[in-house]
Amino acid sequence: MRIPEFSQAEVLVAGDVMLDRYWHGSTGRISPEAPVPVVRIGGREDRPGGAANVALGLSALGARARLLAPVGRDEAADVLDRLLDAAGVTRHWRRHEGMATTSKLRVLSQHQQMIRLDFEDPPEPGWPLTADDLAAALGDSGVAAVVLSDYAKGALAEPAALIAAAQARGVPVLVDPKRPDFEAYRGASVLTPNRGEFERVAGPCPDAETLVRRAQALLSAHDLGALVITRGEEGMTVVARGEDAIHVAAQARDVFDVTGAGDTVIAVLAGALAAGEDLGHAAALANLAAGVAVGKLGTATVSPTELHRAAAAWQPTVERGVTDPERLPTAVRNLQRQGERVVMTNGCFDLLHPGHVAYLEQARALGDRLVVAVNDDASVSRLKGESRPVVPLADRMAVLAGLASVDWVVPFSEDTPAALIEAIAPDILVKGGDYRVEQIAGHESVLSRGGEVRVLPFRAGYSTTGILKRLRGGSTAPDG
Repeated sequence: MRIPEFSQAEVLVAGDVMLDRYWHGSTGRISPEAPVPVVRIGGREDRPGGAANVALGLSALGARARLLAPVGRDEAADVLDRLLDAAGVTRHWRRHEGMATTSKLRVLSQHQQMIRLDFEDPPEPGWPLTADDLAAALGDSGVAAVVLSDYAKGALAEPAALIAAAQARGVPVLVDPKRPDFEAYRGASVLTPNRGEFERVAGPCPDAETLVRRAQALLSAHDLGALVITRGEEGMTVVARGEDAIHVAAQARDVFDVTGAGDTVIAVLAGALAAGEDLGHAAALANLAAGVAVGKLGTATVSPTELHRAAAAWQPTVERGVTDPERLPTAVRNLQRQGERVVMTNGCFDLLHPGHVAYLEQARALGDRLVVAVNDDASVSRLKGESRPVVPLADRMAVLAGLASVDWVVPFSEDTPAALIEAIAPDILVKGGDYRVEQIAGHESVLSRGGEVRVLPFRAGYSTTGILKRLRGGSTAPDG
């Protein structure tokens, strides 16, 4: 999966900030004063939370992050200042004398949370951010996306005004919603509710079909561009107006702490969109990043190195290897919506030799995934003669599936794979040998969709026919 150059992205985050405090210690006895454990504090840690964590997440990716938020004139705001300054986040604070900056203190022992203490004041008049505040923070910057991080603490009392102000500047707005009514976010480009937040608005969704149908209804009702719904172990669903839904599978992870996972999702989503990626690919990256974040303790950011590592380990919903040609087209469409380029080639591959291996490695290097279509035994006999194939179909496919360059192997029974190529719809069709593009089966369907057709040379001196001739005592001259 391609990782964008996040350093090209600039994002403004506006909303509720808070200070997350962690006190760590050991516990080995129960208090004589009450039936509660006694924690001997041995370490303390402060981290930005809420909208500040989103900005921190963007900065950790290498993006340029700005943060607009109301804070108090207190020690918690001063700590946030120091932490965000160290991370390179540009702040646009709206300081209020009578406001206490929200802070949350978690006491942990052996990585288990014993208690959480929240320090916050109810909202008062004058706290909410305004369209003028947003315009001032945008200034003449190169901000390519705005995130509204709504934790229902009072900063975003009138989100529609902020959305309209950003949209008037041509800047898309992403919202992490907390309200039971999405009308407050009318006109937003993307909303990122989790399953619970979505069903609180849309009603229970027993299956994916119901979820997509109700999501489309909400998009129309509230003039929203798209919904990116995080669904825990079921991954993520992207529903955009006028487009097919995208279901992104979750990757198997040990979940250590879900704190701040939503912040990670919207930070990566906004950063990727601001870097020029489309929504499908941005959502796939956000899904990967969330999987990394939940494996960490507390509010956590994800680095480009971690994202690259997760992308390298990512697997699509159809498992690698020999697969059913009827299942593969859907998997390929999903990958393409997530920004991956799928390469396809075909052949008999009767006796696999170094020429084949080098050719398949070249083909795979043209994209992110490689599909190899293999003639079945009957079609090989029709093409090569009754003595072929030497190796039966199941064995040929098993050997191909074992190559690191090959993602999927599928059989076909026709004389050409044109119908299979049209069904799978690769981005790049590759053929080896001395062909013209118009001679390659399936070239019309690939080119008509804006894809590419490439011809790669075979390595001289290797061919199945030549190997068989030598084995049967025929000519020893290589025949290419």
